[in-house]
Amino acid sequence: MDDEQGIRRYLSYGLGLAGFDCRDASGGSEGLELLETQPFDAVISDLRMPGTSGLELLKSVRENHPRVAFLMATAVDEARVGIQAMKAGADDYLVKPFQLEVVLTALNRAIEKKRLEREVENYRQRLERMVDQRTRKLRVANKRTEQTYDETLEGLSATLDLRDNETAGHSRRVTRYCLEIAKALGCSSKQLKTIARSALLHDIGKIGIPDAILLKPGKLTEEERAVMETHVRIGYELVSSIAFLAGSAEIVLTHHERYDGRGYPQGLVGDEIPLSARIFAVADTLDAMTSDRPYRRALPYSAAREEITRESERQFDPKVVKGFLAIPEEVLEAIRLGVADPHTRLRSPGSGGTNRRDADSELNAGQANPSPHLKREQVRFDLGAQGCGAASDPVHKGRLAQAH
Repeated sequence: MDDEQGIRRYLSYGLGLAGFDCRDASGGSEGLELLETQPFDAVISDLRMPGTSGLELLKSVRENHPRVAFLMATAVDEARVGIQAMKAGADDYLVKPFQLEVVLTALNRAIEKKRLEREVENYRQRLERMVDQRTRKLRVANKRTEQTYDETLEGLSATLDLRDNETAGHSRRVTRYCLEIAKALGCSSKQLKTIARSALLHDIGKIGIPDAILLKPGKLTEEERAVMETHVRIGYELVSSIAFLAGSAEIVLTHHERYDGRGYPQGLVGDEIPLSARIFAVADTLDAMTSDRPYRRALPYSAAREEITRESERQFDPKVVKGFLAIPEEVLEAIRLGVADPHTRLRSPGSGGTNRRDADSELNAGQANPSPHLKREQVRFDLGAQGCGAASDPVHKGRLAQAH
C-alpha cells in the first residue's frame, strides 16, 4: 500500500518474481477493503499516505487481522518512526528507497515469525483443551470416588444398625434429621457432607462393645455402662485414622456430650462441643422418641418437640433447638417413613404397608418410598445447601488431644 504507483509496481513485480502473489492499493482505506475480501499473509504499507495513515492502518490490521504480518515503509529520515511502529505492533520496517533483496529478507522473516506465532497459539489451544478434558475426567473420577466412599459408609451404617434390632434404620434417619437442621442453620455444602458422614458412623465404636452389654434387654450396671461409654473413643480411633473421614471424627467422639457439660467422654460445655455434635444431639433424641421400641410405641412429634424445647440450654444448644423447631413437621415425618428398616414392612403415608418382595417390585417401577438399601438416591443426601452461616466448630484442642 503506497500512494506512489511506481513503488507499487516495482514491489509487485519484484515480489512476483520471488513467488509472491501480490495485490496493491493506493491508500489505507482501499487496502482495508482488500483485507476484508481476501486472505493475505503480509502487508507492506507506507507510513505517510493521504487519508488513512500507515499507523492508523497498522492499528486496524492488528485489531482485525492479528495473524497478518505487517511491514512499515519509511523514508531514511523517518527510521525512528519505523521503530515506534514496531513497538505498536509492526513486525519490521523498511527504509526507502527499497532494495528488493532487503525487502524479501524482511518479508520472509516477518511471515515466518507469524507462522511460529500461529503454531505456538495452536499448541496453547491444544494444551488448554487437553487440560480441560483431563480436568473433567479428574472431576468425574473424584465424584465416583466420593460415591464409592458414601456407598461404603451407607453399607457399614446399615450393618451397624442391623446388629441392634432396636435401632434398625436409626443412623440413616438421624443423618437426614441432622441435614435438615444443619440447612436450617445455614451450613455450607461442605459442612453438610461432613455432618452426613459423621452421623452415619456415629456409633461405629459399638463394634468393640460385647454383645452381652450392647444387646442386654435390661438396665446396665455401672460397670457395664462404663464399658458402653467407651464406644465413642473406640469409634474416634477408628475414624480418625482414615484420611477422608478425619473431619467426621469429632462427632463420633463428642456425640454424647451435653450443652451443660454433663455429657461424656470429655464433659465439654456449650460451644466447646462441635456444632455437628450439637446438631446430632437433637436429631438423635428426636429419632429415639419417635421410633418404635420393644418396650414402647413411638411417641408423637409433639412430645419430642416439647422434650427437646424443655432441654434447651441443658442437654441441647438453644440455637440448634431453634433451627429444629423451624423445620415443618411433615418434612420430619417424611424422613421417618422414608428411611425404614429393609427387613421390616415398608410403609408410606396412607398405605397399610407392603412386604419386602412387593417393595422391591415397586421400587424398580419407581412407585414406592425407597428403602436406603434399595435405592441410592434416598440416601445420597441433599448436600447442595446454600451459603454458610456458621463456620466449622473444632473440638476444644486441649481436651481433644487428651481424648485422643
